[in-house]
Amino acid sequence: MKAIREAQGISLRRLAKEIGRDPGFLSRVEKDEQGASAGTLHLYAAYLHVPIKAITHKEPPSDQDGPGSPHREDPI
Repeated sequence: MKAIREAQGISLRRLAKEIGRDPGFLSRVEKDEQGASAGTLHLYAAYLHVPIKAITHKEPPSDQDGPGSPHREDPI
């Protein structure tokens, strides 16, 4: 969520003001420290002009992080 907002050059305070939410609340949502209602998520996505999936979808680990990858830190 935060990366999409920042890529558009929109501050957290501006977004919060525009969608009528508290900036502290949105910050916690972006950090995945607090959940948000579907209504808030739809407002967030609509303001950023992105589909709701763009802000709710979590990317699966990349193939580089798989077993045997030189980028993965395997426990010894």
